[in-house]
Amino acid sequence: MALDYFSSIWRPALEILILAVGIYHAANFIRGTRGAPVVTGLVVLFIALSFLTTVLELTVLRWLLTTFSAFSAVAVLVIFQPELRRLLAELGNQSLLMSAREQREDVEVIIETVERLADVRIGALMAMEQTINLTEAVESGVAVDCEATPEMLETIFFPNNAIHDGGVLLKNGRILRAACIFPLTQRQDLHKSLGTRHRAAIGLSEETDAVVVVVSEETGAISYAYRNELKRGVTAEELRAFLTAIFVQRVRTRNWVDNFRLWLARQVKLTSSPKAPEPQPAPAKPAEPPSPAPGALPQKAEAK
Repeated sequence: MALDYFSSIWRPALEILILAVGIYHAANFIRGTRGAPVVTGLVVLFIALSFLTTVLELTVLRWLLTTFSAFSAVAVLVIFQPELRRLLAELGNQSLLMSAREQREDVEVIIETVERLADVRIGALMAMEQTINLTEAVESGVAVDCEATPEMLETIFFPNNAIHDGGVLLKNGRILRAACIFPLTQRQDLHKSLGTRHRAAIGLSEETDAVVVVVSEETGAISYAYRNELKRGVTAEELRAFLTAIFVQRVRTRNWVDNFRLWLARQVKLTSSPKAPEPQPAPAKPAEPPSPAPGALPQKAEAK
């Protein structure tokens, strides 16, 4: 009896669990994106029309809703095109990671730069590229292609510089472009006090996986945007901890391809290295004759 009862409820329970997990991850995916208000409005409209067609038995509207639900996948592709492109790019691209020491040096360059700029209240907007190419997401910009140093970044953002207005693209410890125009976010739930730099940082983080660091020109406050979220008023230590968690700790994780390459390299090294010659046993020493007892006469050798 108990076995029959369990077999009759485990399938519905499993379906409810799968649907709950899917709805939860879908809600997290669309939350904070530009298509979230559109999806919310469509879901509310669909539920309301479904309720009315069921209660009032409106056959034509029910058929239209059924037909519309068949094309919902196409609507999702159109509405969430930037988010889906970013997700697929993260899955398909495999970045060439540098060593942990080099990544720490890049992080320290950013920290020292924002500390200098925040002290004198010079605005800055810096995007650190990861797997998605940022040159396709930004507009215009001046090619720089030089080593990223605090002095160079401070020179770029100096108010009297011709390329100080706009954002800077950073990758692998180098400055790729300056005076770039980042896409502005279209979110309506943001505070009105946010300026153009902060909205541009959120907009670039919506379309790419870059980490965008902002220094406010009015207050000197440090902020960063990552994956549609903006963290305002952080300290230099908090920014260092966040950048270290994003960039440096990623170097320590290896996928199965890296592990296979390391194993194969060890096997090749073991097979190619010459074997050391085995040690030969030392020859046995001849036995020494026993020493005569004290006071005894030496014995003469026997004649053959």
